[in-house]
Amino acid sequence: MRLIGNYLSPFTRRVAISLTALDIPFELEELTPFKKPEPVREYNPVVRIPTLVFDDGDALFESHVILDAIDQLVGPDRALTPASGPSRRRVMKIAAVATASMEKAQWAFYEVRFHPAEKVYQWWIDHNESQTIGGLKYLDQLAKPVRDEGWIAGTERMSQADISAAVAYSFVKAVRPELSISKSASYLAEFARRCEAMDVFRAAPVPPSLPS
Repeated sequence: MRLIGNYLSPFTRRVAISLTALDIPFELEELTPFKKPEPVREYNPVVRIPTLVFDDGDALFESHVILDAIDQLVGPDRALTPASGPSRRRVMKIAAVATASMEKAQWAFYEVRFHPAEKVYQWWIDHNESQTIGGLKYLDQLAKPVRDEGWIAGTERMSQADISAAVAYSFVKAVRPELSISKSASYLAEFARRCEAMDVFRAAPVPPSLPS
């Protein structure tokens, strides 16, 4: 398998961590579609990352679709999202809050990255950052009782809820440092630090510097 994307993208990163956690080998084709769109367009008509290319040439895109597919590959006993019932709903709900927080932080980041200073719309940044903080504070309360051990959806082992929550925290910390989320979401910060110390997370590190 080939995973097209980069690890600054939290959506690519949660897929990479999930693949590693499930012992599914893959090669990362590291690129940014803004700078190099054609390799992505070959498999994904909307030119988005992550895009996962299977050995037979078929491709999937959008992280939630990819994650569902790899859960199907490994079966319900190993899947990172439970197959049914209340535990499935809980994991999906938490992962949805985490991915929404990622997305909103990404929009705030893009407003500054892609617009000249005179066209930056501060209200839009504030709006997205407010939604980001709301999501992280929700995750923070879930992390409060389990920051040192256990998992935030109450599962017996790491689930997609944990991966997505930790990835969301690390992404927001990297691209919106002015939000000081290590203080406003201190329990989530501790939980994320525990996750980031795991080999499956360390194998897909957040880049040390942001793109220019």
